[in-house]
Amino acid sequence: MAIDDTYHNQNQSPVLPQVNIFTMFRLGLFQMGLSMMSILTLGVLNRVMIQEIAIPATLVAFVLALPLFVSPTRILFGQMSDARPLWGYHRTSYVWLGAGIFAIAAFCAVQVIWQLNSANIGESWLWTSQTMAWTAVLGLVFVVYGLAICASGTAFAALLVDISETDNRSQVVGIVWSMLMVGIIVGAIISSSLLNQLTANAPIETLQAAINRLFQIVPGMVFCLAIVATLGVEKKYSRFFHRSTPENREDSITLGGAWKILTASPQTGLFFTFLLVMTISLFMQDPILEPYAGEVFKMPLAESTKLNVFYGTGILISYGITGFLIVPRLGKRKTIKLGCVLVACAALLLGFSGFSANPLVLKSTLVLFGLATGVVTTAAVSLMLDLTIAEAAGTFIGAWGLAQSISRGIAIVIGGTILDVGRKLLPDNLVLAYGLVFALEALGMLVSIAFLNRVNVAEFQTNTKQALASVLESDLD
Repeated sequence: MAIDDTYHNQNQSPVLPQVNIFTMFRLGLFQMGLSMMSILTLGVLNRVMIQEIAIPATLVAFVLALPLFVSPTRILFGQMSDARPLWGYHRTSYVWLGAGIFAIAAFCAVQVIWQLNSANIGESWLWTSQTMAWTAVLGLVFVVYGLAICASGTAFAALLVDISETDNRSQVVGIVWSMLMVGIIVGAIISSSLLNQLTANAPIETLQAAINRLFQIVPGMVFCLAIVATLGVEKKYSRFFHRSTPENREDSITLGGAWKILTASPQTGLFFTFLLVMTISLFMQDPILEPYAGEVFKMPLAESTKLNVFYGTGILISYGITGFLIVPRLGKRKTIKLGCVLVACAALLLGFSGFSANPLVLKSTLVLFGLATGVVTTAAVSLMLDLTIAEAAGTFIGAWGLAQSISRGIAIVIGGTILDVGRKLLPDNLVLAYGLVFALEALGMLVSIAFLNRVNVAEFQTNTKQALASVLESDLD
């Protein structure tokens, strides 16, 4: 049998039902759970370690960034979900196993933090053999947490590729990703309600009991959401699941073969670079937004912490509108370009809003920034799923996830660094100092359009399918 015939036969997809809106919302429960976990680790634990336990902020930042540093494993986990099904499933089992591990790891991290607090016998932080040992254990727990997030999240995104088609992909992305913002709101409400009995100077025993309870309830809820979100979806809707029978599944595609397919097209590198530049520019304001509100707009801490509500509201509205109305009319590439321009304009407006020193202006501008972010994010994720072949979906999703994770970490570093540079260059004008960050953010969004213009989906599909056929042919020899 010729290799073209082999490839064609392996890609015969059965006629499956199209994923419905109810299932899209159900899948969104997984994304909702991930954002709830993010609230716990980056919100609650961040404050507990820095303020209540007085662990150095640099150490806390490094530990909390470890899950991002292990993001290269997304490619490995993606390839594993392509080639090595667990318990008969390529995606669902990895989603569930990863969700169970990161839920347990989150609770374990809290217990290690209490041990770290007990090991520090001084009034201020002291490096001793015990604190160093428990710090190492805490770092290890967060590495495990990050690996589990990579495994679960990559398999889930690959599942979205498996169950969607080009014509409904933007709707799937719009609904599923909108649940991220719902999760942030729900996570904040649950955390606030479970911790509302704590006073400003609550004893460590009371704090420990409340935090332990929180980290028992929420991770358990998130694990249940992961199961409910994906139960039965792969078997009913996934083309890859039904094509991957014992006789023709892609177990023969090794990690080396997957890497060959991944790097076969220059388009992969171009889109990877586009994702890096776009995501860095999109999140550069993250580390400086609340200080901006406090120093320039004189907003109290309690008020500045609610700014994400305005930003998130804009995103939530935009996800649905973009997925169902804008992308079907303009197409993915034009929508991304529109979103990049809108984000650039909104970033500049954020900078100019400082001259008003009016908190209402800042909040209104953040809604606009959220709307623009939703436009570019929905279209970019939809295009990302198009730049993925079903036979190696996990591998490609791993690569795109790697780009996004690395770029968010870089964005945080750049945003803080540019602010420090601005303060030194413009010590008497805080608005302009912060404005440098927003201006660079706007410039980066426009630069990302230049990389997008060079991305060619048709060329990508041709190159990667040829590489896939070559890998399969070498395995048949």
